[in-house]
Amino acid sequence: MAITMESIKTLRAMTGAGLADVKKALTEADGDMDRAKEILRERGQAIAAKRSDRETSNGCVLVKSENGFSAMIALKCETDFVANNADYVKLTQDILDAAVAAKAKTIDEVNALTLADGQTVAAAVTERSGVTGEKMELDGYLFLEGDNVSIYNHMGKNTLCTMVQTNKPAEEQAHAVAMQVAAMKPVALSEADVDPKIIEEEKKVAAEKTKQEQLQKAIDNKLKKAGINPAHVDSEDHMESNMAKGWITAEDVAKAKEIIASTTVEIPEQMLAGIVNGRVNKFYKESCLLNQEFIQDSKMAVKDYLKAADKDLTVVAFKRFSLQAD
Repeated sequence: MAITMESIKTLRAMTGAGLADVKKALTEADGDMDRAKEILRERGQAIAAKRSDRETSNGCVLVKSENGFSAMIALKCETDFVANNADYVKLTQDILDAAVAAKAKTIDEVNALTLADGQTVAAAVTERSGVTGEKMELDGYLFLEGDNVSIYNHMGKNTLCTMVQTNKPAEEQAHAVAMQVAAMKPVALSEADVDPKIIEEEKKVAAEKTKQEQLQKAIDNKLKKAGINPAHVDSEDHMESNMAKGWITAEDVAKAKEIIASTTVEIPEQMLAGIVNGRVNKFYKESCLLNQEFIQDSKMAVKDYLKAADKDLTVVAFKRFSLQAD
């Protein structure tokens, strides 16, 4: 059967595949449109399987809010060239539109949804993988239910999106906080929302760091009293290179090693607890959204910014997803 330009255009419109791929599929299918579509899907499945171990560090992240349901999703791929393609962005938007309309709660629910062309989301992603020749996967599906949600696509670049929900209408403030979430990467809403395991780990790290700092301080003081510059003996490599330069002697190195090996410190429990608590409080200030310094005015915290607009205004939930490792 002859392959007409009309049939090529029709299949391209149906699948979004490239001209060469469409023509090849139609040729293999002897002009049968349904078989050609199946060939493109099979090619996508083969590519997906072949590239299953590839890293998908690029992609498109979009966010949408409609009828009391807000969601964001990432369609990930291997290169930014594919991620920035208009058809790729459209597919991501189509998937998000379907997810919001269905008020999907999980990535599995999203994959099972049917798009306007009759394909499931999972099949559409596989088919697009066949078109581009890259591994693709859905990731980062997050949602919020209810009103008063402000959504933000950072710089319109489709790589970082946020959602912020307030307890009452406050679009200006919610939008400002959505930008805050994008920039400052909070891990929790408030102190009460931080996973206790995270705090325990922070306390362990803070205690160990304090002990190491106090030990190093004691070592440095002893080295200085011995007439040795601590910077000249802070590693084996420095000791060797500084001896070669004539900055320190072998005797200095031997003495320094003896001081480093023999120095110990005892930190009073009350003092250690105070320092650890101070560092945990710093963690709360840096990592809890309501406690963070407001990016538009560092003289106040986010919670103070909200109360300045309305004494009862606060954030009740937020979501953030980025393609970049934070």
